[in-house]
Amino acid sequence: MKDICVVTEDRMGLLADISYILGQARVNIDSIAVSSVGGKAVFSIMVRDQEKARNVLESNGFSVSSGNVVFVKLDDTPGSLAGIAKMLSKNRINVDNLHLVSKDGKSSIVGITVSRPRKAKKLLSGCLIENELP
Repeated sequence: MKDICVVTEDRMGLLADISYILGQARVNIDSIAVSSVGGKAVFSIMVRDQEKARNVLESNGFSVSSGNVVFVKLDDTPGSLAGIAKMLSKNRINVDNLHLVSKDGKSSIVGITVSRPRKAKKLLSGCLIENELP
């Protein structure tokens, strides 16, 4: 299974739209986690055919990332990002790219492209977006 991430403006019916689009393309969702902060929705979707899922979602106007992106939810306080960056560095995980996706005054969602996503997910398990959902 491969992970794809969709980050978009949060709105009513978004889950219905994304799941319908993938279903119509005959892409089965093996696992899904969704989080919303500051008006943004972040979908972490596990599928077998990553390329097909990416293509169909992008052709329907969604921004899709895949592979080495890890989405975390942090307290919106000074030093929160520094703690994560230090932990990754200490464990020899390179940060290739980082995007502040959204913030609402209490929390921030950050997308981090890393050199070793599996290890990063293990280290950051307490703040991963998909760990918030049952």
